[in-house]
Amino acid sequence: MNISAFGLEGALSILAALKAGRREVFEILIDDGKRFDQRLDELRLRAKRAAVNLKYVPSAEIEAYATGNSHGGVIALAGARQFECIGDLIPPDKPAFVVMLDGIEDPYNFGFAVRALYTAGADGLVLRKRNWTSASAIVGRSSAGASELMPIALAESAVEVADFYRERGLAVATAAKASTSVSLFEAELTQPVFIVIGGERRGVTRSFQRQADLLLEIPYGRPFGQSLGTVSAVSVLAYEVMRQRRHSGGGADEKRLRPGERL
Repeated sequence: MNISAFGLEGALSILAALKAGRREVFEILIDDGKRFDQRLDELRLRAKRAAVNLKYVPSAEIEAYATGNSHGGVIALAGARQFECIGDLIPPDKPAFVVMLDGIEDPYNFGFAVRALYTAGADGLVLRKRNWTSASAIVGRSSAGASELMPIALAESAVEVADFYRERGLAVATAAKASTSVSLFEAELTQPVFIVIGGERRGVTRSFQRQADLLLEIPYGRPFGQSLGTVSAVSVLAYEVMRQRRHSGGGADEKRLRPGERL
């Protein structure tokens, strides 16, 4: 099996995959030097519960499979990820918060953005149909496993998804600087919302901006003529949605992480 195509690297990513159950994990390889590393105890327990074979191997074998240096001596051979339907991303018991990342090309930035969305409580993520499988190891590491935990659906275009969600009561929003834009901090984001965020190179098309229900502008603290990077913009947008919903007493997931607790 080709680890670059069907691989996960690092204990966090693999543990998240076992928890989420959205892909089959066939085998977990651990550097023999970490045989007694207590930090891997939870991973061992999860693997045992899931009946996944766990194998201790020389570090050279780990390095031969790895795509980077942050695997921590743990690699998993896994199957392709399963995706949800776009309708399944709408929660039945709270205002929806669904995001589409459209045009992020760098897998590290993609992973960082998914991590921000997941921790801010987004209900789901929509992506264009493209092959992220070949970058699953990088995305898993950079998202700290959030890419495995986040419900994700695939679609042909942002317009198609926007029409679907608008028919189901979600406001369609995107980040843009225009005469009709509203400050992110003044917009009403406790309502069910579908936000489309473009990549740094292409952004969101003007035609899509014209049909959006809400254009969001991120205000700056001083004059600056350039846009924020995509990961920064995603983080600001997602956490403002979370802030508003928690302040209003509804919408976002109120679960708090205890000190030291991970995703």
